[in-house]
Amino acid sequence: MINVGILLSGAVLFLNGLMLKGKAEAKSVAILNFLVGILQIVIPFYLIMISDQSNWTIYGLAATFLFGLTFLYVSVTFYKGMDGSGLGWFSAWVTMIAIFYTLVSIVQFHDYVTALTWLMWAFLWYLFYALNILKKPIEEYVGKVALVQSFVTLTFPALLSFIGMWGDLVIQRLWLVVLSVSILYFIKGAVDLRASQQKQAVS
Repeated sequence: MINVGILLSGAVLFLNGLMLKGKAEAKSVAILNFLVGILQIVIPFYLIMISDQSNWTIYGLAATFLFGLTFLYVSVTFYKGMDGSGLGWFSAWVTMIAIFYTLVSIVQFHDYVTALTWLMWAFLWYLFYALNILKKPIEEYVGKVALVQSFVTLTFPALLSFIGMWGDLVIQRLWLVVLSVSILYFIKGAVDLRASQQKQAVS
């Protein structure tokens, strides 16, 4: 059930990326954000209620709420045409939580694939803060990051989990490379964007 939620989150992030790049209309994208956001709130509540109530079980399921609340916030913001300040500050808070999950993945579980995944999500949430609070003109860049992450952190991992391959050592090692290359792509994109903005400021 969790992997289904991960797959649907990939779809939402894909559409959000397209919207930021000007390829999809905000109100139409808001609909999927709302539907998946509701699921990402209801399902983890149910799973927590029937779980063993251990701290690590709740820790794992609670992470889903971060996505559910984000999708719902994005949905209302897009549909109502709000200024995004609330979403921006919420994203700043979630960025800190995502960094915490990154560190726990390393220290407690020695799971570097999950750690890199959380680090990438933390970066994306930070970009939403920069976009909505710092008012940085980075829509195109954020759209690219969202599109890449929709596949490498959500869609493909979910599909590989469905067929029982995600836990394979070879896949995990391969995904360390995939995530590392994605991060390098984000860094290059940020450097290119900054250079372009500086060039425009000079001219």
